[in-house]
Amino acid sequence: MPIRVLIADDQAMIRAGIAMILAAQDDVEVVGEAVDGMQAVELAGKLAPDVVLMDIRMPRMDGLQALRQLTRPGLVDPPKVVVVTTFDDDEYVYQALRGGACGFLLKDSGSALLVEAVRAAAAGEALVSPAITVKLLRQLSSPSSAPPADLSARERDVVKLVAKGLTNTEIAERLFISLGTVKTHLGNVQAKLSARNRVEIAMWAWRSGIVER
Repeated sequence: MPIRVLIADDQAMIRAGIAMILAAQDDVEVVGEAVDGMQAVELAGKLAPDVVLMDIRMPRMDGLQALRQLTRPGLVDPPKVVVVTTFDDDEYVYQALRGGACGFLLKDSGSALLVEAVRAAAAGEALVSPAITVKLLRQLSSPSSAPPADLSARERDVVKLVAKGLTNTEIAERLFISLGTVKTHLGNVQAKLSARNRVEIAMWAWRSGIVER
C-alpha cells in the first residue's frame, strides 16, 4: 500500500511543489491538501493519512496547534507529523519538539530529503534535516540542562549520531552494526529517557552536552 500523505501549507505554490515531488514516487500517494491547521485536522480525521507534512505559520490554526491536536493522547493510530519549516521559526520549532513532531525538514532541503522524510516517518522513524539538528538544537539547548541517564557506551554512540541527523542506516554503517541492533539501542534509549521519538533523543543529547558543539 502506498504511503498516504496530507500536505498542510498556506502557500499554494509550496503545496503544489511538494505534491508534484511526491506524485512521482510509486510508494507515495498525496490524499489531500490543507490551507491551514484547522483544515489539516479536519482532513486528517476524514482521510486518515499516514503522514502529515505540516507548515508552522498558517492562518486560523497554526501548525503547532494542529500538531497538538493530531498527536494528543488517546487517538487511535494517529498520523506521523513532519514539520516543514524555515530558520525563521526557531522558537516555534522548539515548541514542536515537545509537541510530538517526528521529523523536521527545511523547505529548501530538496526533493530527495523530502521523500526520505516521508518514508522514514511512515516506517516509524524520523528524519531531521542535519542543518536543523546541528544548528537549531545547538542554539536551543543549553549544556547540562538535561536529566542524567544511565546509557551504555554503545547507546551513547548511537545517541550522538542521532543528534547529528544520521538515519538508522547511516548509524549502522558508521558503527559497523546491524540495522536491527541500531533499532534495539534506540528503543532502549527511548525508554530510559522517556522520549517519544528520536527528535527528543537528539534534543536530550544536545542539552546533556554529550555532543560536541
